Amino acid sequence: MEKKIKVGILFGGKSAEHEISLRSAKNVIEALDKNKYEPVLIGIDKNGHWLYNDQTSLILNADNIEKISLNKESENVALIPQSEGQLSGTSQKIDVVFPILHGPMGEDGTIQGLLKLANIPFVGAGVLGSAVGMDKDIMKRLLRDAGLPIGKYVTIRSHQERPIFDSIVKQLGLPCFVKPANLGSSVGINRVDNEEQYNKALDEAFSYDHKVIIEEFVEGREIECAVLGNENPKASIPGEISFTHKFYSYEAKYLDDQGYKIDIPANISDEHIKAVQRIAIDTFQTLECEGFARVDVFLTKDDRLLVNEINTIPGFTQISMYPKLWEASGIAYSDLIDELLQLAHS
Repeated sequence: MEKKIKVGILFGGKSAEHEISLRSAKNVIEALDKNKYEPVLIGIDKNGHWLYNDQTSLILNADNIEKISLNKESENVALIPQSEGQLSGTSQKIDVVFPILHGPMGEDGTIQGLLKLANIPFVGAGVLGSAVGMDKDIMKRLLRDAGLPIGKYVTIRSHQERPIFDSIVKQLGLPCFVKPANLGSSVGINRVDNEEQYNKALDEAFSYDHKVIIEEFVEGREIECAVLGNENPKASIPGEISFTHKFYSYEAKYLDDQGYKIDIPANISDEHIKAVQRIAIDTFQTLECEGFARVDVFLTKDDRLLVNEINTIPGFTQISMYPKLWEASGIAYSDLIDELLQLAHS
């Protein structure tokens, strides 16, 4: 019998996207081909405590998201590189890691650096691609310098004096959007239509990050495209997200079943499909990504494409956009996981 590949499923984390990570991990663990792979569960609770295998079993048995949380009473396991392919605190060598962590301390290069030190192959972008993909300010600068189209934006840091509302309106117009520079899943994002909302939005965004970006409102359709591969990545059929809320907020994504609508494939022309796929791959390569990512773009009324952002560890539940796009493109969920694990080894 062929020896099974031991896959470290790394999930949870300290970021505000903890619950989203748990949803994704639960689906990946259940879909993993158990004849080929042996999952090794490594969880991180909201306090940063690392838990290993049996300590994380609650995630597999939760019947709703509120119950999916790591056992805070479990003994903390210090996971640091011990020898090639192994982390101290684990009793076995791990062949490859699938990090299903979203936001800071997981999607920003920190975990990727740890795995590099341990010389363990892992799914997704490396240290550089993860770091620049996480920081919306740096990401936009690199895309702009590469000649890729982006919307207008302003960056503010916590130690700087905040721009007055009128100056932001003059630069970006209204409405505009205030976002933490290093976060995802629409956490901490607010639409601004007046000065009171502007001040509240800045306060909330700065509660998550020391750097905040303010973006112009782009009137257009939200198109998303999945990218898969390393040196020669390929792009999926694009999909479109429309929503009933004022914007695609955290509530619209995760708390309101009627908050959004997904169309896969997107109802756009063949010419637009090719253009979206091309700009998605260009974005992926410009930002030094590997493995997988989801690129989100705007299609404006005057037929311009603007890159909104990249997600280097996109949501990975069976109903998440990334796997759904590949399913529509001919790659089933379990096969997609298999291909990602193979890419990590290549």
